[in-house]
Amino acid sequence: MGTITDWLAGLSGAAVYAVVAGLVFCEDALFFGFVIPGESAAVIGGVLAAQHQVSIYWLALIVVAAAIAGDSVGYEIGRRFGPRLLAAQSLRRHRRSIESARDLIRRRGPVAVFLGRFVAFFRAVMPALAGASGMRYRTFLLFNALGGLVWGVGFTLIGYAAGNAYSSIERFVGRGAALVFVALVVVVLAIRYVRRRRRDNGGEDGADGPADEADSTGSGTWDD
Repeated sequence: MGTITDWLAGLSGAAVYAVVAGLVFCEDALFFGFVIPGESAAVIGGVLAAQHQVSIYWLALIVVAAAIAGDSVGYEIGRRFGPRLLAAQSLRRHRRSIESARDLIRRRGPVAVFLGRFVAFFRAVMPALAGASGMRYRTFLLFNALGGLVWGVGFTLIGYAAGNAYSSIERFVGRGAALVFVALVVVVLAIRYVRRRRRDNGGEDGADGPADEADSTGSGTWDD
């Protein structure tokens, strides 16, 4: 995280906006969420805003817009190629998680689009699953926009608050204590990440099913 932050901090304001927007957009449009969560980009951008590298207001707006646009592209990809995409070999080890996301759509409908925005894996696949399920785009866009707004502003402000917290600690108790504080935060986040990966991997063994199961996603159409 620190290396990425240092790299972004060396860019101009316009480049920081472009990189953060690109990562947030690609997470949903191109399933980059399996590699780097868009929330990390939003938080890092918020930290840089606290360091006066970029404007927090413009950053929040750009993150929200990129999240909504990326989800819309993901929705269209799912609408056109859903069953074939979900049956891809590269997604077979995520079969259990995908089935959980599909079940959430079946039970919660458009609300699942909003809720999925706040779970890393669901955030990457939910737009495509919504498109494959036949949900109307206007309905999807409404709940997607609401989720993108709350998520984008929320995680940007989390990064902004973290950046200000670091500055405050450093000013009052010195750089050494500030670095200890940051290290503790990183350790907590790393532990959460490892536990989540172990839980996901442990629950997905033997979960592969026939590839044609993905066709069941398009079982209905969501009305307004």
